[in-house]
Amino acid sequence: MKISGKRLRFEKLLASLFSLACLASVFAPAISADITVGVDPTKTWNGYMNVFDLNRSGSLPSPSGFVYGSPWGFNDLAFQFSGSDLKLGVNSIDDPNPFWYTPSGGPGSLGNKWMDANGYVQVDGGSLSGINLTFSGTVLSNTFTANHTARVFIRDFAADYSSFQESSAILTNGAFSVSLATIADTARHVQYGFNVQGENVWITDIAPFGNVRIQAVPEPSSMLALSAFGVLAVASRRRTR
Repeated sequence: MKISGKRLRFEKLLASLFSLACLASVFAPAISADITVGVDPTKTWNGYMNVFDLNRSGSLPSPSGFVYGSPWGFNDLAFQFSGSDLKLGVNSIDDPNPFWYTPSGGPGSLGNKWMDANGYVQVDGGSLSGINLTFSGTVLSNTFTANHTARVFIRDFAADYSSFQESSAILTNGAFSVSLATIADTARHVQYGFNVQGENVWITDIAPFGNVRIQAVPEPSSMLALSAFGVLAVASRRRTR
């Protein structure tokens, strides 16, 4: 069957659009010089807790000597996605041992440790390396007292986690945005997320210490590819008419 020049050009156009769509879905993040991420509840959120002794000699509690650090469950940090919100709370240890509380755990007891809670998304393999990364979102409310501080951060760790560079900011009501030029090394680990620091509080006493509510929005990660495939679909319908 003889194919007209017009139809041949049309077939080439379809092939080109298909190739662009595939490239967009696979390689777009890797070749972009600037990437913005948000508070996406569909991502895998990790937790890490640093524990310090607590100093109560000043007007406000403060950290003293470092005790230990270890991975924690995200919800165990008192960080929790609910509906379209992410809530950051004060940490409460369900253990009455005097290690955690003075004189021991129970209503009205005082926290005996300074908690440094970190909830974050970690990206390995280099897809966020060598770029200008921005982490942005919206704080719906921040009712923390002076006993606790909430921050947003981006951290770029060395391959062995021995060092890192960071960009961070204290969370206040309204929009937030932090940016960091990450190092071009595929062995590094890039994290973005939230940090809450302050004394641990017995579970029945947490309400007066407040919390932070952040808007959670799933990211449209494949919009570019979907747009290209949309053009393909329109072209295909025209061809079959």
